[in-house]
Amino acid sequence: MKKIGLLLLVWALVSCGKKDEIQPQYQDIQELVFASGQLEWDDAYNLTAQTDGVLTQLTFEAGNQVQKGAILALIDNPTNQINTETARAQTQIANENVTANAPALLALEQNIESAERKYLQDKKQADRYERLQQNNIGSRVEYENAQLAAKNSLASWQSLKKQYAQLLQQAKQQQIAARGQLKNSQILEDYNKILVPESGTIIKKLKNNGDFVRKGDVIATIGNAQKVQAVLNVDENSIGKIKLGQVVYVKLNTNKQQVYQAKISEILSAFDIASQSFICKATFNQALLQALFGTQLEANVLVAEKKHALLIPRSYLSYGNKVNLKGQDKPIVIKTGIISTEYVEVLSGLDTSSVLLPLKP
Repeated sequence: MKKIGLLLLVWALVSCGKKDEIQPQYQDIQELVFASGQLEWDDAYNLTAQTDGVLTQLTFEAGNQVQKGAILALIDNPTNQINTETARAQTQIANENVTANAPALLALEQNIESAERKYLQDKKQADRYERLQQNNIGSRVEYENAQLAAKNSLASWQSLKKQYAQLLQQAKQQQIAARGQLKNSQILEDYNKILVPESGTIIKKLKNNGDFVRKGDVIATIGNAQKVQAVLNVDENSIGKIKLGQVVYVKLNTNKQQVYQAKISEILSAFDIASQSFICKATFNQALLQALFGTQLEANVLVAEKKHALLIPRSYLSYGNKVNLKGQDKPIVIKTGIISTEYVEVLSGLDTSSVLLPLKP
């Protein structure tokens, strides 16, 4: 800024008494893109209610630092608690139904033992009649009846064992379902707790004790106060000049005397409808003395600069890159390079001996 001021003084001395005639001068030039914006904290997120109910035991205020996993408030929702208690009782019953002492399994096991004893008795009787039949003793009908009775007893015994396995499998399936339902109910009950997912500082407190909240309502905004960034709104005509890593000069509205240096760290790809601009983010090179979330700011992004460039005041350049040259009846066209708010770099068409006249009003 001192170099440009000196250049302006030189031109003022040269043009004095000569009807504002000026000559191009060699000097450094910077092209800056203006952007408005605000301070935001990195990793900022909204803490939301995960269930409906009345907010109770709220224990935080704006500015408080909170740790991951901390409970900041509770939501009074008895339905979730009742569902958990019911699911826990059903799980207990389901667990008992898969043990050997389960009433249904115990009764069926007794039937199996009885069927086994009957089969062994019938099998013994059938073997006896078979030996008699081999010795041509006894009737054929009695032999066949004994064989049939043993066969039926075996089928009955095997059928009961299959029923036992099927009943045990069903009990295990019910146990799995009950345990799953309990876990789901416990998750829903945990939604009654307002937990901090990531450590940070409370930016905004939006709800108070006694407020009725619905699922999705924002209770607070939390961010990382140690990572401050400038969120810039860049005009669509200038966004093409913005690149990652470019230097940014930032003035906060809370202290416009201080200029902070930052650099472009992110360029969002989508046009922001709300602000009618493109959004860029810049990280600061130094810690800010006061970094209040939402502080409005003004920024200038350094998009181009050149040392020892041939410059003329921008007010001497007209539409179509034309200038009025002393001794010429018509304006001449020059080739320009960097164009700042006050000065224009001349690439060709002029030199330091050229004398420019102001534009006609």
